[in-house]
Amino acid sequence: MKLRRTPQGRRWVVGGAVEAPVEAVWDLLVDTERWPDWGPTVSAVESSERRIASGTTGEVRLTGVGAWVPFEVGTVDPDERRWDWEVAHIAATGHRVRERPEGCRVEFEMPLVAGGYAPVCRRACRNVRLLAEE
Repeated sequence: MKLRRTPQGRRWVVGGAVEAPVEAVWDLLVDTERWPDWGPTVSAVESSERRIASGTTGEVRLTGVGAWVPFEVGTVDPDERRWDWEVAHIAATGHRVRERPEGCRVEFEMPLVAGGYAPVCRRACRNVRLLAEE
């Protein structure tokens, strides 16, 4: 876990290497139907759009709890392959894919107060890697 400056300010960042094309990983992150496949805390999604854009809204069902909570996607930057969102009207994770010589790196950015969420984000990195490398 590293502390980095992001478009949303200083954030904790966890990430992992993925031996897959950057576009394949980006596709997993922006397709709301795939969120339950890699997001450890998301068991279902209802969204205004399948592929997110700035302003996409909907609800995610929280794993284990079963509660549905609203979300709104903030900025989506396809050139930087980065997007962020609010969940239950609270700033949540940023999501990013960085190109590397051998594949890419997926990263999750957490607000400073959410450092305890790092194990969940590490698991999401692993899940994305497993899905993309299939």
